[in-house]
Amino acid sequence: MADATPAPGITATVPPTEPARAGLVLFSLIAVAAVANLNLSVANVALPSIGRAFDSSQTTLDLIAVGYSLGLAASVLYLGALGDRYGRKLMLLLGMVLSVPACLLAAYAPSDSVLFAARVLGGLSAGMAYPTTLALIAALWSGPGRTKSIALWSAIGGGIAALGPLVAGAMLQNFWWGSVFLVTLPLAVLALLLAWFFVPGHVNETTEPVDNLGGILSLVLVGALILAINFAPVPNAGTLTLVLTAIAVVALVAFCLRQRHARNPLYDLHVAGRRVFWVAACAGVIVFGSLMGSAFVSQQYLQNVQGYSTLEAGAAFLPAVVFMVLVAPRSAKLIETHGARFTLLTGYVFLLFAFAWMLVLWTEGSPYWRIAVAYACIGIGVGFAGTPASHSLTGSVPVQRAGMASGTADLQRDLGGAILQSIFGALLTAGYASAFSAAIAASPDQQDITDNVRSMLTKSFSSAADTAQQYPQYADQITAAAKSSFLDGADWAYTAGIIAIAVGAVIVFFLFPKREQEQQLLAAYHAEDSAARPDAAARPADTDKGFP
Repeated sequence: MADATPAPGITATVPPTEPARAGLVLFSLIAVAAVANLNLSVANVALPSIGRAFDSSQTTLDLIAVGYSLGLAASVLYLGALGDRYGRKLMLLLGMVLSVPACLLAAYAPSDSVLFAARVLGGLSAGMAYPTTLALIAALWSGPGRTKSIALWSAIGGGIAALGPLVAGAMLQNFWWGSVFLVTLPLAVLALLLAWFFVPGHVNETTEPVDNLGGILSLVLVGALILAINFAPVPNAGTLTLVLTAIAVVALVAFCLRQRHARNPLYDLHVAGRRVFWVAACAGVIVFGSLMGSAFVSQQYLQNVQGYSTLEAGAAFLPAVVFMVLVAPRSAKLIETHGARFTLLTGYVFLLFAFAWMLVLWTEGSPYWRIAVAYACIGIGVGFAGTPASHSLTGSVPVQRAGMASGTADLQRDLGGAILQSIFGALLTAGYASAFSAAIAASPDQQDITDNVRSMLTKSFSSAADTAQQYPQYADQITAAAKSSFLDGADWAYTAGIIAIAVGAVIVFFLFPKREQEQQLLAAYHAEDSAARPDAAARPADTDKGFP
């Protein structure tokens, strides 16, 4: 869709608003988001321990890492729309309740397959609650207050997600691998109580029916796509990968056709075609995907190659947390003074530098300062770019479509995280197997290596470590080859990250409007939406504290 053309000098006329007890409401919403953010990231540092416990392949570890994002990304649009229709507070509370059995099932999973299923279930629970948080911020706040609220929501949420490895590392020092999935239970109970007492019951919700068919198609589309990426490097899984890819393509075509012809589409393609909206959505996918993908690869690198303990590996990520939290509020001010485009590009510069640094300078035996520099740049990059990516989405849609905007903001993080994490994982798996196969082929003892041992060595780093214990006379050679092979696979992943970030920066630079044009476009969108719904400007937000 072409952008609406505003009259010269047009500006938005919506007066700034905020809810009663705004601080408590925002704190409650951030607490709910914190449950989803923390659950999202605690698995990464536990992956080596999980691999040893179940003798998991690298592909299975990739699926466990991405399972939560998969469940959340696949369901977020549909569940966000259900919240818009039947009550955002209701969906928020249901999500907090469902997160409890999901965490328990993950903690006490008897196999890695059950653990993957539990992670997906946890993602579905977050799909109920997480989109509601941003939707309510968009519905309850306007003007600079909304920008500041989104900045706090983004910074604290990202900081909590980044703290996940530290918390998980501390747990793993004293407890079994499943303990990392229990850390959110007290927080979930607190968030449930806060949401019950302080979050408004109904705020600008729609009375239009939900596009259930569109919701099911979105679930199938995202789920099939993510699984296809993860199974792509698996030997003898070519047919499964092709089938999943075909399902994703068919679901995409059917979803687009459905959204164009449905009376009340789940995902308004007219709104999604607005330049501020779709460019911000693409930019956010890469930003948050880079954060999650880098954490996924680097936590394994620190433990497998550098020999860090789980606590040390989690603590190593702290520079990203600190800088993300420090920079995000300044990102909100930068948006107001220089616009979202400039702020996004600033974040992209730091992210590009971080991935180039990891590719060139992260080797076996790298001193910690090299690790810290990359993490600090990732935190600064996400801190700058995360707020404008979410802010531009919520500002370019009508308030009754807040669920669509928040769902897209969640897709930025979770679909971006799932896609880039899956791509990084697939490249890590393929690069590791390729490098170890080459090392075996170059070994003078290759004729003595059976097919079973060869399979174990190329399966995953943890599997190679187990094999080294079985053959102590070759332990040093196996361990050295495993570390070298892991570094090769990681370099494949970092290269993919550099390419993705560069593409995102080009899209933002050439297609995202500059500050003055952005303001004009946002004002034009608001005028268009008000004309389509004449009572929108006059209707005050319902901030009734009742439930549901």
